[in-house]
Amino acid sequence: MRDAMNAYPLDERPRRNRRTESLRRMVRETRLDPSALVWPVFVVEGEGEVQPIEAMPGCARYSPDVLVEEARAAYDLGIRAIALFPALDAASKDSQASESRRADGLLQRAIRRLKLAVPELVLITDVAMDPYSTDGHDGVLEDGVILNDETLPILAEMAVCQADAGADIVAPSDMMDGRIGYIREVLDEAGHQDVGILSYAVKYASAFYGPFRTALDSAPREGDKKTYQMDPANRREALREVSLDVREGADIVMVKPALAYLDVIADVRAEVDVPVAAYHVSGEYAMVMAAGAQGWIDADAVMDECLLAIKRAGADLIFTYAAREAAARLRAPTS
Repeated sequence: MRDAMNAYPLDERPRRNRRTESLRRMVRETRLDPSALVWPVFVVEGEGEVQPIEAMPGCARYSPDVLVEEARAAYDLGIRAIALFPALDAASKDSQASESRRADGLLQRAIRRLKLAVPELVLITDVAMDPYSTDGHDGVLEDGVILNDETLPILAEMAVCQADAGADIVAPSDMMDGRIGYIREVLDEAGHQDVGILSYAVKYASAFYGPFRTALDSAPREGDKKTYQMDPANRREALREVSLDVREGADIVMVKPALAYLDVIADVRAEVDVPVAAYHVSGEYAMVMAAGAQGWIDADAVMDECLLAIKRAGADLIFTYAAREAAARLRAPTS
């Protein structure tokens, strides 16, 4: 027994720091707090509307009045930001995403209502054409081609409209080249110098977006998004994308999806000095929830482990549909 003990010098016994829960908490390297979580939410027209999303268990589309109460409850859990996505009916969509630029459009009305009810809550708004477009693409489509430069004025007008309504941060998710600088200039000219830009700087052409596109009915009607979203095989290109967006004025940069791209999150964190966000996307969320519903895994424990992995990789902020439940667990008293 003595020989076995002597085989491990006193300074090479890391298990000592794992002996009790208090010790483990004391030396924990990565800490997750509810304020690091951003809750993505879907808003629909109407009053009293709560529309469960089958492909995303635990998630729903909310009318603005219901969303106010849900957002207030999220804030009380320690969540300090929500990301808003409009779910429109087909009649509200057209090829130019006109609904996105109406002062009294659904998203703008929801922003105003939320700002009046929960003024401390940070509102992050999506800037992209696909929720509003009849073709489901993020840019102007002509003869099967996405027109980059023709899309930029639409995105900028959309961002100003959202800022006018009270958005704190606009989040271009479209992946058009040059859009961060263009939007920054137009926001400043419109008197919105204090409105931040969170760029979806590294957004991969991922198969994990399916449930989200179902929730918004925003899947491409033809073709795919591979000509403007990133190739999942590319890692170095991510650093080029974030560096361009930071130079153009991005205040926060995003990597999306999160779990399948932890290496990229770590690379980006090491490269830039602005906050890094990561999006734990709908497919990543839905797989955990579906397996949990079958009793194959402990969904809460697996979800917490996923979020911790994203934080450990270097994300300052995590967009996740599990934000409220995770925040409640993080705030729960420990024995």
